[in-house]
Formats: sequence, C-alpha cells, structure tokens
Amino acid sequence: MRIEKIELFAIRLPLKVPFIVSYHRYDDMPSVIVKLTTECGHVGYGEAVADEHVTGESLDSTISVIRHVLGPLLIGENPMQMERIHDVMDRAIRDVPAAKAALDIACHDVVGKKLGLPVYDLLGGRYHDAFPVTHVLSIGEPEAMAAEAREQIEQGYTAVKMKVGVDVASDVRRVEAVRRAVGPNVPIRVDVNQGWVNAAKTLQAMQQLEPFHIDWVEQPVKADDFEGMVEVKGKISVPLMIDEGVRGMTEMRRLTMMQAAHKVNIKLMKCGGIYPAKKLVHMAEMSGIECQIGSMVESSVASSAGFHVAFSSKIVQSVELTGPLRFAEDIGNLMYDLPFIRLSDEPGLGVDVDEAVLSRLTTATYVIGGVDHVAQ
Repeated sequence: MRIEKIELFAIRLPLKVPFIVSYHRYDDMPSVIVKLTTECGHVGYGEAVADEHVTGESLDSTISVIRHVLGPLLIGENPMQMERIHDVMDRAIRDVPAAKAALDIACHDVVGKKLGLPVYDLLGGRYHDAFPVTHVLSIGEPEAMAAEAREQIEQGYTAVKMKVGVDVASDVRRVEAVRRAVGPNVPIRVDVNQGWVNAAKTLQAMQQLEPFHIDWVEQPVKADDFEGMVEVKGKISVPLMIDEGVRGMTEMRRLTMMQAAHKVNIKLMKCGGIYPAKKLVHMAEMSGIECQIGSMVESSVASSAGFHVAFSSKIVQSVELTGPLRFAEDIGNLMYDLPFIRLSDEPGLGVDVDEAVLSRLTTATYVIGGVDHVAQ
C-alpha cells in the first residue's frame, strides 16, 4: 500500500458561541483537513488545528508546510510504516507538530480501513469502555459562567472545567460563582492557560481558591517555567496538571525527571499525532504521571483520533475532546452519548466525513500528487 495523493482543505468551523481562553478569543476555528488516498483506492482523513500561541503554527503556515515540504515526501510511502513516516517528516523539518499530526492521523485512518480494524486496535487494543465528558466553560463574567455550569450539570454533565487566567481576583470570583451554582459535589477543574504567569501569583490564587475544593489546576505558569511548576506543586494540596509545557519527548523527559506535575495533558496537535502521543503516554506511565488526552477544539476527525489514543491507554484517566459539541456545523459524525463518549468498532477512526459539508466550509483546496489548484 502506497500513498498516491494528498488533498488539503482549508476550512473554518463555525462555533455556536465564541470560545475564550486567557490568550485568545475564537469566533470560529480554522482547520486544515487532509484527505489521503492510496494507490489501492483507500481513503484516510486527518486534521491540523494550528495555534500560534501553543505550537507556533498558523493555518497558512500549516498548509504551506504540508503542501511544499511534508506532503511531497510522503507520496509513494507506505502509511503502515509509522516509524518511517515520522522519521521522514522529522528529518525534513523541525517541530510543526499540527502539520505532522494531520498526516499521521490520515495514515492511521487509512491503515485501519485497509485492515478492517479500529485505530485503537492498532495501538494495543481497547482498554476503556467509556469516558465521562467534561463540560468546558470559556472565560466570561462570573454570573454567566455560573449559569452555564448549572445548566450543563442539569443536562447530565458530571464535571466542569473552567477557563480562567485573566487576573487572580476576578478568577477567584469566577470559581466561587460556579461552585455556588453547582453545589459542593461536582468536580471543578481550573485551566489557567499560563495566565497567572509565575509561581508567586499562582500560590496567591490557590490560597484563595482553597474553600472551593477544586479537582485540579492546569498550567498556571508560563509553558517553559518547569521550575515554577515544581515550586507550585510542592506548596499546594491540589493536583497540578501541565499542558502547554509539554509538546514532545524533550519536554516529557524534563517533566518526568523533575516530577514537575502530577498530571499531563497530551494533545495530538502539540506532539505530532497518534504515534508520538502513544510514546508520550508510555513515558508518563513509566514515571507514574497520570495522563489526559486534550483538544485544540478539533472537528470529529482529530477528536476521534485523540479518543483512540485515550481508549487504548490505561494511564489515561480523563479526556477533553469536546470540539464537535461546540460547533454549529461539523464535517464528521463522531457520536457522543452524553455525558459519556463511547467509541464504535468501525474501522479506522470510525468517522464518516460529509463531503458536502466539507466543500461548503472550505475556503481553499490543494492537491499533492495531482494538479495543484486553489478554490475560492
């Protein structure tokens, strides 16, 4: 089996409501969809959701890298040979994990379809039967976040994750309002997205948050500040999760050596796809660091890919892949059984891509291994 053609679709996924985190407001979600076709006619889909603030990539740079660097190199390669696929990509260009993730995911999808197996069976087999889905609250006024949290818990969600990171005082008011709204027993996770900057502000915030009994706090300091994470971890009683600080194996090795967090949020867009994500999971497991598979707010395609990693990994104890639930329109049909997610046993990613919706959301297309063109 050889890769014959790679098609790229630049799309913008419409959000039901804007998604706001400490460093950016998203009114829609730019995404690059990869359609990979083999010489025997099998088709696999992948996706890249780039984030300048996390991986240094943009929609345009991702398209350019796949179109001019990575895509042409993979034409003629066997998508089953994942170690070689990643070696070819890594030798060609450093970093650009979202671009590599799109191709990696498409390769896994097409191999699963070729073999008639779900992707999780390519990764060691299914371990988990289901995961609870956490509702994610983007940053807003305390009363609005509290009302949304109460509504979602009434609809069946069992936990909420709060985006914060504006400033300590207002963030404490947000958490207090949500805790009052959902009661004492609903788990609340707090994701700062680096917004508290350093250990001093984080410790100040955590002292004020003690009465509200949060489940864990995620990435409160700047991504590269592992020393700050170590200081925070040693002085708080709440579990600490690292996210933006771990992109690939270099950072994971640093995390495990320094024991800088209790938990790590692994995202396919940060590390380069399914294959490297499993490597990171194994590294974390060796050091007893619990894993979560997270999201950059992707469509059904990349969200499903993340779920396959999670469902095949014992050390993964939570997931946050809720992109499809946030979109007014999605290109795929990943099904949630709220408040849970359960994967099917369909081959590949188990997601059908609606070509009509994909065409409607597409702003530009490119073909590698055929005639290159742009569609307005």
